Amino acid sequence: MSLNALIIVSALSFYFGVIVQCDVCFSDKDYENAIKYYSEALELNSSNAIYYSNRSLAYLRTECYGYALADATKALEIDKNYIKGYYRRATSNMALGKFKAALKDYETVVRVRPNDKDARMKYQECNKIVKQKAFERAIASDEIKKSVVDSLDIENMTIEDDYDGPKLEDGKVTLTFMKEMMDWFKDQKKLHRKCAYQILVQVKDVLSKLPSLVEITLKEAEKITICGDTHGQYYDLLNIFKLNGLPSETNPYLFNGDFVDRGSFSLEVILTLFGFKLLYPDNFHLLRGNHETDNMNQMYGFEGEVKAKYTAQMFQLFSEVFQWLPLAQCINSKVLVMHGGLFSEDGVTLEDLRKIERNRQPPDSGPMCDLLWSDPQPQNGRSVSKRGVSCQFGPDVTERFLDQNKLDYIVRSHEVKAEGYEVTHSGKCITVFSAPNYCDQMGNKGAYIHLRGSDLKPEFHQFTAVVSILYSKSLYLLGLSSCVVSPIWLW
Repeated sequence: MSLNALIIVSALSFYFGVIVQCDVCFSDKDYENAIKYYSEALELNSSNAIYYSNRSLAYLRTECYGYALADATKALEIDKNYIKGYYRRATSNMALGKFKAALKDYETVVRVRPNDKDARMKYQECNKIVKQKAFERAIASDEIKKSVVDSLDIENMTIEDDYDGPKLEDGKVTLTFMKEMMDWFKDQKKLHRKCAYQILVQVKDVLSKLPSLVEITLKEAEKITICGDTHGQYYDLLNIFKLNGLPSETNPYLFNGDFVDRGSFSLEVILTLFGFKLLYPDNFHLLRGNHETDNMNQMYGFEGEVKAKYTAQMFQLFSEVFQWLPLAQCINSKVLVMHGGLFSEDGVTLEDLRKIERNRQPPDSGPMCDLLWSDPQPQNGRSVSKRGVSCQFGPDVTERFLDQNKLDYIVRSHEVKAEGYEVTHSGKCITVFSAPNYCDQMGNKGAYIHLRGSDLKPEFHQFTAVVSILYSKSLYLLGLSSCVVSPIWLW
């Protein structure tokens, strides 16, 4: 065999080996390595629409929607007849809230595959959202929107005689009520709507009196526990409290956003967290995540869950409450905590954060958007966000921000991490994620952080996902997954 033939055989062997690795990674749900291997395959063959489309799917699985959109678009540039490219571009646009663009691609899929029931269902759901958005714009006015609270008559809501679940005591949350409610939820029973409304109305009042940047001081002997995303994984939330103790005045917590969506028990998670906020308002802290927003709740399950278990009116009240969640928290003037990360431009100060008018849906750009959406990157500078929203920021950006604001480091969440946490930017940027085995498929650990007032040195505590027989059985009987993603479908 000639040298040239050997080189060709060797190259082909490597090429097909990479493709085999891609398939193995997908079957193992190892999407990060799938991205790596498809990237290698594209270096060898950059004109293959299937590889771009499959890497787009891997990006969708890891919630890198901006990258997924770019790959799906590239696949269609190579082959305009490649139908999966339209499907994945539609899915990416749906995830980014670009419903009209998504609808156009779903129309293409349905036209080519008119008998595909799954594709038609996705088209119909997307079309429904587009029409709903158009209706909302049509009826919008400049008048101040009336609060749901003004239309409620909670005092005259009747608790039926056959309801034997937890009730607020004289309209107030107590520790006894919280323990009973958590056990009630553990048995997958529904809290009476009157109690749910009482919690929401009261917590809205508490949150609306807080600043956008909450500042607390830990004394030398005190500690706080910081938790990341929980995403409706109620049994894992209970496990955190089992491992780390229930919240109390001497055991404070900070939950760093993304309490809802994805998981099937978002209502149980958020009502538990809101209950503890009412019980210990100065020792239990909640920050807003990018999923405490209308668009995310519409696409990733929370709106549907609330409407199924209660009413559309209750979801509207949740939406109002979420808008009052603070955006960041500063501990001992040295550690800044936010859900997403730092900013698209230099020069942002803590004073700028204090001035943010947060009672709204987040804008598409600016500091409020960045606090909820941005991500760190290993290289210096900034780059386009892998999510398609906000930006990615490098270690030099982190260093300048910390220096200007006299801070030691930041803590953020927002990203799944295999070990439940990650330390980057020379220890100046810490990620914590508290939803283990995210969406029942990622296989990641969860983590929480202890910070002590004496030195503010982070102590990491890892835990694995809880497997509940009752939980699994109920999902099977209901035909549900613990990761509610409708109407974002991956095909």
